[in-house]
Amino acid sequence: MSSLSSMFGCGVVMAPPQALGIGKRSDGGLTIVCSSRPKKKATAHHMKTRPRKSQPWDINRKRTVYDPLPPLPPDWTLVIPADASAAPVAPPPPSA
Repeated sequence: MSSLSSMFGCGVVMAPPQALGIGKRSDGGLTIVCSSRPKKKATAHHMKTRPRKSQPWDINRKRTVYDPLPPLPPDWTLVIPADASAAPVAPPPPSA
């Protein structure tokens, strides 16, 4: 079995397995320090690549004003029978 130094023709320094995070939980781990093409994170990417307004009519355009929405219908209505004391009260159905 040949060693690494005999394969590469020079001395090779190996880090101990604990420094590489092998065999136990490591707090730091290996990180890439000097990337030649770093990636932007989501918000930075969207801010850099968002469409820009270049036309004067588009830059000075105001927001669209919509008519107000009509009132929403009620979700449910409570109906009380005429003789509330004699009517049995049914439990509400289970909501899933």
